[in-house]
Amino acid sequence: MSLPPPSRRTRLRSLLVDLEPVKRDRDFRMLWLGQLVNGVGRQVTVVALPFELWQLTHNSLSIGLLALVQLVPILIFSLGGGAIADAVDRRRLLIATQALLAACSLCLAVIAAQPSPPIWALYAVAFVAAGVGAVDMPARSSAVPRLVPRERLPAAIAVNWLSGQTVSVAGPVFAGVLIAASGVATAFAFDVVTFMASLVALLLIAPIPPHPDAARPSLKSIAEGLRFARARRIVLASFVIDLDAMIFGMPSALFPQLALTVFNAGAAGYGLMNAAPAVGALLGAILSGWVGRVRRPGRGVVVAVAGWGAAIIAFGLLTASFPLALICLAFAGAADVISAVLRASIVQLTTPDRLRGRVSSIHSLVVTSGPRFGDAEAAGVAAIAGPQFSVVSGGILCLVGLVAVVAVFPELLGYEHRSPEPLAGPAP
Repeated sequence: MSLPPPSRRTRLRSLLVDLEPVKRDRDFRMLWLGQLVNGVGRQVTVVALPFELWQLTHNSLSIGLLALVQLVPILIFSLGGGAIADAVDRRRLLIATQALLAACSLCLAVIAAQPSPPIWALYAVAFVAAGVGAVDMPARSSAVPRLVPRERLPAAIAVNWLSGQTVSVAGPVFAGVLIAASGVATAFAFDVVTFMASLVALLLIAPIPPHPDAARPSLKSIAEGLRFARARRIVLASFVIDLDAMIFGMPSALFPQLALTVFNAGAAGYGLMNAAPAVGALLGAILSGWVGRVRRPGRGVVVAVAGWGAAIIAFGLLTASFPLALICLAFAGAADVISAVLRASIVQLTTPDRLRGRVSSIHSLVVTSGPRFGDAEAAGVAAIAGPQFSVVSGGILCLVGLVAVVAVFPELLGYEHRSPEPLAGPAP
Protein backbone atom coordinates (compact mmCIF):
# COMPACT_ATOMS: atom_id res chain seq x y z
CA MET A 1 0.00 0.00 0.00
CA SER A 2 1.60 3.26 -1.09
CA LEU A 3 1.83 6.24 1.24
CA PRO A 4 -0.14 9.39 0.37
CA PRO A 5 1.92 12.23 -1.10
CA PRO A 6 2.99 14.88 1.41
CA SER A 7 0.64 17.83 1.73
CA ARG A 8 1.64 21.35 0.72
CA ARG A 9 1.85 22.33 4.39
CA THR A 10 4.15 19.39 5.13
CA ARG A 11 6.42 20.30 2.22
CA LEU A 12 6.58 23.92 3.37
CA ARG A 13 7.34 22.87 6.93
CA SER A 14 10.22 20.73 5.68
CA LEU A 15 11.77 23.82 4.10
CA LEU A 16 11.53 26.01 7.20
CA VAL A 17 14.43 26.13 9.65
CA ASP A 18 14.34 23.25 12.15
CA LEU A 19 13.83 24.70 15.66
CA GLU A 20 14.13 21.37 17.49
CA PRO A 21 17.51 22.31 19.10
CA VAL A 22 15.89 25.41 20.62
CA LYS A 23 12.89 23.45 21.85
CA ARG A 24 14.64 20.34 23.19
CA ASP A 25 18.16 21.37 24.29
CA ARG A 26 17.98 23.79 27.24
CA ASP A 27 21.61 24.90 27.41
CA PHE A 28 21.74 25.50 23.68
CA ARG A 29 18.53 27.53 24.00
CA MET A 30 20.06 29.73 26.73
CA LEU A 31 23.25 30.26 24.75
CA TRP A 32 21.21 31.07 21.65
CA LEU A 33 18.95 33.58 23.41
CA GLY A 34 21.87 35.42 24.99
CA GLN A 35 23.67 35.60 21.68
CA LEU A 36 20.49 36.82 19.98
CA VAL A 37 20.16 39.84 22.29
CA ASN A 38 23.85 40.67 22.34
CA GLY A 39 24.05 40.22 18.57
CA VAL A 40 21.96 43.35 18.02
CA GLY A 41 24.45 45.38 20.02
CA ARG A 42 27.44 43.88 18.25
CA GLN A 43 25.92 44.74 14.87
CA VAL A 44 25.39 48.32 16.01
CA THR A 45 29.09 48.56 16.83
CA VAL A 46 30.09 46.91 13.54
CA VAL A 47 28.18 49.65 11.71
CA ALA A 48 29.10 52.56 14.01
CA LEU A 49 32.89 52.14 14.02
CA PRO A 50 33.58 52.47 10.27
CA PHE A 51 30.94 55.21 10.04
CA GLU A 52 32.77 57.18 12.75
CA LEU A 53 36.07 56.74 10.91
CA TRP A 54 34.55 57.94 7.65
CA GLN A 55 33.07 61.00 9.38
CA LEU A 56 36.45 61.83 10.92
CA THR A 57 38.58 61.24 7.81
CA HIS A 58 36.31 61.18 4.71
CA ASN A 59 38.71 58.61 3.28
CA SER A 60 37.83 55.00 2.43
CA LEU A 61 41.44 54.00 3.12
CA SER A 62 40.82 54.69 6.84
CA ILE A 63 38.27 51.88 6.78
CA GLY A 64 40.65 49.65 4.88
CA LEU A 65 43.22 50.38 7.59
CA LEU A 66 40.65 49.41 10.22
CA ALA A 67 40.30 46.05 8.48
CA LEU A 68 44.06 45.51 8.65
CA VAL A 69 44.22 46.62 12.30
CA GLN A 70 41.56 44.03 13.14
CA LEU A 71 43.20 41.38 10.99
CA VAL A 72 46.55 41.39 12.82
CA PRO A 73 45.23 40.18 16.22
CA ILE A 74 42.97 37.70 14.46
CA LEU A 75 46.02 36.17 12.80
CA ILE A 76 47.97 36.22 16.07
CA PHE A 77 45.37 34.94 18.53
CA SER A 78 42.93 32.72 16.61
CA LEU A 79 44.96 29.52 16.58
CA GLY A 80 46.01 29.92 20.20
CA GLY A 81 42.41 30.62 21.11
CA GLY A 82 41.35 27.32 19.59
CA ALA A 83 44.00 25.44 21.58
CA ILE A 84 42.75 27.12 24.77
CA ALA A 85 39.14 26.26 23.92
CA ASP A 86 40.09 22.57 23.65
CA ALA A 87 41.91 22.59 27.00
CA VAL A 88 39.59 24.53 29.35
CA ASP A 89 35.93 24.75 30.28
CA ARG A 90 34.42 26.49 27.26
CA ARG A 91 31.65 28.09 29.32
CA ARG A 92 34.14 29.83 31.63
CA LEU A 93 36.21 30.94 28.66
CA LEU A 94 33.15 32.48 27.01
CA ILE A 95 32.26 34.36 30.20
CA ALA A 96 35.74 35.89 30.23
CA THR A 97 35.73 36.86 26.55
CA GLN A 98 32.25 38.39 26.72
CA ALA A 99 33.23 40.52 29.72
CA LEU A 100 36.33 41.79 27.91
CA LEU A 101 34.37 42.58 24.74
CA ALA A 102 31.87 44.57 26.83
CA ALA A 103 34.77 46.56 28.26
CA CYS A 104 36.03 47.29 24.72
CA SER A 105 32.63 48.65 23.68
CA LEU A 106 32.56 50.83 26.81
CA CYS A 107 35.95 52.26 25.83
CA LEU A 108 34.64 53.04 22.32
CA ALA A 109 31.66 54.88 23.84
CA VAL A 110 33.95 57.01 26.02
CA ILE A 111 36.27 57.81 23.09
CA ALA A 112 33.42 58.70 20.73
CA ALA A 113 31.94 61.05 23.34
CA GLN A 114 35.03 63.28 23.17
CA PRO A 115 34.74 66.56 21.22
CA SER A 116 37.60 65.44 18.92
CA PRO A 117 37.84 61.63 19.14
CA PRO A 118 41.45 60.46 18.70
CA ILE A 119 41.53 58.17 15.67
CA TRP A 120 44.48 56.16 17.03
CA ALA A 121 42.42 55.26 20.12
CA LEU A 122 39.59 53.88 17.99
CA TYR A 123 42.11 51.70 16.15
CA ALA A 124 43.69 50.57 19.44
CA VAL A 125 40.39 49.41 20.93
CA ALA A 126 39.44 47.73 17.64
CA PHE A 127 42.77 45.84 17.82
CA VAL A 128 42.07 44.57 21.34
CA ALA A 129 38.44 43.66 20.58
CA ALA A 130 39.47 41.71 17.48
CA GLY A 131 42.01 39.76 19.54
CA VAL A 132 39.43 38.86 22.20
CA GLY A 133 36.92 37.94 19.50
CA ALA A 134 39.50 35.62 17.96
CA VAL A 135 39.39 33.58 21.18
CA ASP A 136 35.61 33.90 21.65
CA MET A 137 34.61 32.55 18.24
CA PRO A 138 36.25 29.09 18.35
CA ALA A 139 35.11 28.62 21.95
CA ARG A 140 31.51 29.38 20.97
CA SER A 141 31.56 27.29 17.78
CA SER A 142 33.12 24.26 19.46
CA ALA A 143 30.68 24.51 22.39
CA VAL A 144 27.58 23.94 20.24
CA PRO A 145 28.29 20.25 19.39
CA ARG A 146 28.51 19.61 23.15
CA LEU A 147 25.06 21.09 23.75
CA VAL A 148 23.07 19.16 21.12
CA PRO A 149 23.11 15.52 19.92
CA ARG A 150 24.67 14.69 16.57
CA GLU A 151 21.43 14.43 14.61
CA ARG A 152 20.42 17.98 15.59
CA LEU A 153 23.81 19.63 14.97
CA PRO A 154 23.13 20.83 11.38
CA ALA A 155 19.81 22.26 12.60
CA ALA A 156 21.57 23.97 15.53
CA ILE A 157 24.08 25.54 13.14
CA ALA A 158 21.24 26.76 10.93
CA VAL A 159 19.37 28.18 13.94
CA ASN A 160 22.50 30.04 15.01
CA TRP A 161 22.75 31.51 11.53
CA LEU A 162 19.07 32.43 11.66
CA SER A 163 19.59 34.44 14.83
CA GLY A 164 22.78 35.94 13.43
CA GLN A 165 21.04 37.10 10.30
CA THR A 166 18.04 38.35 12.24
CA VAL A 167 20.24 40.69 14.25
CA SER A 168 22.21 41.55 11.11
CA VAL A 169 18.96 42.90 9.69
CA ALA A 170 17.78 44.68 12.83
CA GLY A 171 21.20 45.87 13.97
CA PRO A 172 22.30 47.98 10.97
CA VAL A 173 18.86 49.54 10.50
CA PHE A 174 18.65 50.33 14.21
CA ALA A 175 22.25 51.59 14.13
CA GLY A 176 21.46 54.01 11.31
CA VAL A 177 18.51 55.43 13.26
CA LEU A 178 20.42 55.50 16.55
CA ILE A 179 23.47 57.19 15.05
CA ALA A 180 21.33 59.79 13.27
CA ALA A 181 19.35 60.51 16.47
CA SER A 182 21.97 60.26 19.23
CA GLY A 183 25.43 59.79 17.70
CA VAL A 184 27.93 56.97 17.67
CA ALA A 185 28.75 57.19 21.40
CA THR A 186 25.19 56.14 22.23
CA ALA A 187 25.47 53.29 19.72
CA PHE A 188 28.57 51.92 21.46
CA ALA A 189 26.90 52.32 24.88
CA PHE A 190 23.91 50.31 23.65
CA ASP A 191 26.28 47.46 22.78
CA VAL A 192 27.63 47.44 26.35
CA VAL A 193 24.12 46.98 27.75
CA THR A 194 23.31 44.03 25.48
CA PHE A 195 26.35 42.13 26.74
CA MET A 196 24.50 41.65 30.02
CA ALA A 197 22.10 39.21 28.31
CA SER A 198 24.95 37.12 26.98
CA LEU A 199 26.69 36.95 30.36
CA VAL A 200 23.50 35.98 32.22
CA ALA A 201 22.80 33.21 29.70
CA LEU A 202 26.31 31.81 30.11
CA LEU A 203 25.97 31.82 33.89
CA LEU A 204 22.78 29.76 33.61
CA ILE A 205 24.14 26.88 31.50
CA ALA A 206 26.10 23.86 32.71
CA PRO A 207 29.90 23.73 32.52
CA ILE A 208 31.43 22.49 29.26
CA PRO A 209 34.62 20.74 30.43
CA PRO A 210 37.36 19.76 27.97
CA HIS A 211 37.49 16.35 26.26
CA PRO A 212 39.39 13.76 28.39
CA ASP A 213 42.02 13.44 25.64
CA ALA A 214 42.39 17.19 25.03
CA ALA A 215 45.96 18.43 24.78
CA ARG A 216 47.31 21.33 26.82
CA PRO A 217 47.68 24.60 24.89
CA SER A 218 51.05 24.65 23.15
CA LEU A 219 52.64 25.10 19.76
CA LYS A 220 52.53 21.32 19.41
CA SER A 221 48.77 21.20 20.01
CA ILE A 222 48.23 24.06 17.53
CA ALA A 223 50.31 22.20 14.96
CA GLU A 224 48.18 19.09 15.51
CA GLY A 225 45.06 21.02 14.56
CA LEU A 226 46.75 22.48 11.49
CA ARG A 227 47.93 19.02 10.38
CA PHE A 228 44.39 17.65 10.72
CA ALA A 229 42.91 20.50 8.63
CA ARG A 230 45.58 20.02 5.97
CA ALA A 231 45.19 16.25 5.82
CA ARG A 232 41.37 16.33 5.73
CA ARG A 233 41.08 17.86 2.26
CA ILE A 234 37.34 18.49 2.44
CA VAL A 235 37.91 20.70 5.50
CA LEU A 236 40.75 22.50 3.73
CA ALA A 237 38.57 22.98 0.64
CA SER A 238 35.80 24.55 2.74
CA PHE A 239 38.33 27.08 4.06
CA VAL A 240 39.79 27.93 0.66
CA ILE A 241 36.44 28.43 -1.07
CA ASP A 242 35.29 30.82 1.66
CA LEU A 243 38.50 32.86 1.38
CA ASP A 244 37.91 33.14 -2.37
CA ALA A 245 34.38 34.49 -1.85
CA MET A 246 35.29 36.91 0.93
CA ILE A 247 38.57 38.33 -0.38
CA PHE A 248 37.32 39.08 -3.89
CA GLY A 249 33.57 39.40 -3.45
CA MET A 250 33.10 41.30 -0.16
CA PRO A 251 32.72 45.08 -0.81
CA SER A 252 31.44 46.15 2.63
CA ALA A 253 34.38 48.53 3.15
CA LEU A 254 32.98 50.60 0.29
CA PHE A 255 29.46 50.89 1.74
CA PRO A 256 30.04 54.28 3.46
CA GLN A 257 31.54 55.75 0.28
CA LEU A 258 28.88 54.23 -1.97
CA ALA A 259 26.01 55.30 0.30
CA LEU A 260 27.21 58.88 0.75
CA THR A 261 28.78 59.68 -2.65
CA VAL A 262 27.29 57.30 -5.25
CA PHE A 263 23.73 56.56 -4.08
CA ASN A 264 23.44 59.80 -2.05
CA ALA A 265 21.42 57.85 0.52
CA GLY A 266 23.00 59.25 3.73
CA ALA A 267 23.40 57.44 7.04
CA ALA A 268 20.03 55.70 6.70
CA GLY A 269 21.02 54.38 3.26
CA TYR A 270 24.30 53.17 4.71
CA GLY A 271 22.34 51.23 7.31
CA LEU A 272 20.14 49.73 4.59
CA MET A 273 23.19 48.63 2.58
CA ASN A 274 24.56 46.82 5.62
CA ALA A 275 21.14 45.31 6.33
CA ALA A 276 20.35 44.14 2.77
CA PRO A 277 22.71 41.12 2.73
CA ALA A 278 21.39 40.18 6.15
CA VAL A 279 17.78 40.36 4.92
CA GLY A 280 18.62 37.88 2.18
CA ALA A 281 20.59 35.74 4.61
CA LEU A 282 17.67 35.81 7.02
CA LEU A 283 15.32 34.50 4.33
CA GLY A 284 17.90 31.89 3.39
CA ALA A 285 18.22 30.80 7.02
CA ILE A 286 14.44 30.67 7.49
CA LEU A 287 14.20 28.35 4.48
CA SER A 288 17.18 26.22 5.56
CA GLY A 289 15.18 23.23 6.84
CA TRP A 290 16.50 21.14 3.97
CA VAL A 291 20.23 21.56 4.75
CA GLY A 292 20.27 18.70 7.24
CA ARG A 293 19.13 16.36 4.46
CA VAL A 294 21.79 17.38 1.93
CA ARG A 295 23.91 14.34 1.05
CA ARG A 296 26.57 16.26 -0.88
CA PRO A 297 27.10 19.55 0.99
CA GLY A 298 30.26 20.41 -0.97
CA ARG A 299 28.24 20.65 -4.16
CA GLY A 300 25.81 22.99 -2.42
CA VAL A 301 28.70 25.21 -1.31
CA VAL A 302 29.96 25.54 -4.88
CA VAL A 303 26.53 26.56 -6.18
CA ALA A 304 26.06 29.05 -3.33
CA VAL A 305 29.44 30.72 -3.88
CA ALA A 306 28.69 31.02 -7.61
CA GLY A 307 25.43 32.77 -6.72
CA TRP A 308 27.28 35.09 -4.35
CA GLY A 309 29.81 36.17 -6.98
CA ALA A 310 27.14 36.77 -9.63
CA ALA A 311 25.07 38.87 -7.21
CA ILE A 312 28.07 41.06 -6.30
CA ILE A 313 28.78 41.71 -9.98
CA ALA A 314 25.14 42.73 -10.50
CA PHE A 315 25.31 45.01 -7.44
CA GLY A 316 28.32 46.80 -8.90
CA LEU A 317 26.61 47.29 -12.25
CA LEU A 318 23.35 48.68 -10.84
CA THR A 319 24.60 51.81 -9.07
CA ALA A 320 21.95 53.87 -10.90
CA SER A 321 19.17 52.13 -8.94
CA PHE A 322 19.48 51.93 -5.17
CA PRO A 323 16.50 49.53 -4.71
CA LEU A 324 17.84 47.08 -7.33
CA ALA A 325 21.30 47.28 -5.79
CA LEU A 326 19.81 46.38 -2.40
CA ILE A 327 18.02 43.39 -3.96
CA CYS A 328 21.34 42.14 -5.36
CA LEU A 329 22.93 42.44 -1.92
CA ALA A 330 20.01 40.51 -0.44
CA PHE A 331 20.45 37.70 -2.99
CA ALA A 332 24.16 37.61 -2.17
CA GLY A 333 23.33 37.31 1.53
CA ALA A 334 20.97 34.38 0.89
CA ALA A 335 23.66 32.54 -1.07
CA ASP A 336 26.25 33.30 1.62
CA VAL A 337 24.21 31.89 4.50
CA ILE A 338 23.56 28.60 2.68
CA SER A 339 27.27 28.32 1.95
CA ALA A 340 28.11 29.11 5.58
CA VAL A 341 25.72 26.54 7.09
CA LEU A 342 26.92 23.80 4.75
CA ARG A 343 30.59 24.63 5.33
CA ALA A 344 30.14 24.73 9.10
CA SER A 345 28.40 21.34 9.10
CA ILE A 346 31.26 19.89 7.04
CA VAL A 347 33.84 21.17 9.55
CA GLN A 348 31.98 20.22 12.73
CA LEU A 349 30.85 16.76 11.59
CA THR A 350 34.25 15.86 10.18
CA THR A 351 36.30 16.90 13.23
CA PRO A 352 36.65 14.83 16.45
CA ASP A 353 35.76 16.68 19.66
CA ARG A 354 39.29 16.70 21.06
CA LEU A 355 40.38 18.79 18.04
CA ARG A 356 37.19 20.76 17.53
CA GLY A 357 38.35 23.94 19.26
CA ARG A 358 41.55 24.08 17.23
CA VAL A 359 39.87 23.32 13.91
CA SER A 360 37.07 25.75 14.79
CA SER A 361 39.76 28.36 15.41
CA ILE A 362 41.09 27.83 11.88
CA HIS A 363 37.52 28.10 10.61
CA SER A 364 37.05 31.31 12.65
CA LEU A 365 40.35 32.64 11.34
CA VAL A 366 39.15 32.11 7.79
CA VAL A 367 35.68 33.54 8.42
CA THR A 368 36.96 36.66 10.19
CA SER A 369 40.16 37.35 8.27
CA GLY A 370 38.66 36.80 4.81
CA PRO A 371 36.35 39.85 5.01
CA ARG A 372 39.23 41.96 6.38
CA PHE A 373 41.41 41.02 3.45
CA GLY A 374 38.39 41.73 1.27
CA ASP A 375 37.92 45.16 2.84
CA ALA A 376 41.57 46.01 2.24
CA GLU A 377 41.43 44.72 -1.35
CA ALA A 378 38.20 46.57 -2.13
CA ALA A 379 39.39 49.83 -0.56
CA GLY A 380 42.76 49.67 -2.35
CA VAL A 381 41.21 49.05 -5.76
CA ALA A 382 38.58 51.74 -5.14
CA ALA A 383 41.28 54.29 -4.30
CA ILE A 384 42.89 53.62 -7.70
CA ALA A 385 39.96 52.89 -10.03
CA GLY A 386 36.81 53.91 -8.15
CA PRO A 387 34.29 51.98 -6.02
CA GLN A 388 32.17 50.61 -8.88
CA PHE A 389 35.15 49.06 -10.67
CA SER A 390 36.30 47.60 -7.35
CA VAL A 391 32.95 45.87 -6.76
CA VAL A 392 32.54 44.46 -10.28
CA SER A 393 36.14 43.27 -10.63
CA GLY A 394 35.93 41.61 -7.21
CA GLY A 395 32.84 39.64 -8.21
CA ILE A 396 34.49 38.48 -11.43
CA LEU A 397 37.62 37.38 -9.58
CA CYS A 398 35.42 35.47 -7.12
CA LEU A 399 33.96 33.37 -9.95
CA VAL A 400 37.39 32.81 -11.51
CA GLY A 401 38.71 31.70 -8.13
CA LEU A 402 35.76 29.34 -7.68
CA VAL A 403 36.67 27.51 -10.88
CA ALA A 404 40.25 27.20 -9.63
CA VAL A 405 39.15 25.82 -6.24
CA VAL A 406 37.00 23.12 -7.83
CA ALA A 407 39.90 22.18 -10.11
CA VAL A 408 42.28 21.81 -7.15
CA PHE A 409 39.73 20.10 -4.87
CA PRO A 410 37.53 17.95 -7.16
CA GLU A 411 36.40 15.89 -4.16
CA LEU A 412 34.38 18.92 -3.04
CA LEU A 413 31.66 18.06 -5.55
CA GLY A 414 31.37 14.42 -4.46
CA TYR A 415 31.82 14.69 -0.69
CA GLU A 416 29.27 12.97 1.59
CA HIS A 417 29.10 13.44 5.36
CA ARG A 418 31.14 11.01 7.43
CA SER A 419 32.06 11.49 11.10
CA PRO A 420 35.30 10.15 12.61
CA GLU A 421 33.69 9.66 16.03
CA PRO A 422 30.34 10.16 17.82
CA LEU A 423 29.78 13.67 19.08
CA ALA A 424 30.24 14.16 22.83
CA GLY A 425 26.86 15.70 23.55
CA PRO A 426 23.60 15.11 25.39
CA ALA A 427 21.42 12.15 24.67
CA PRO A 428 18.55 12.70 22.23
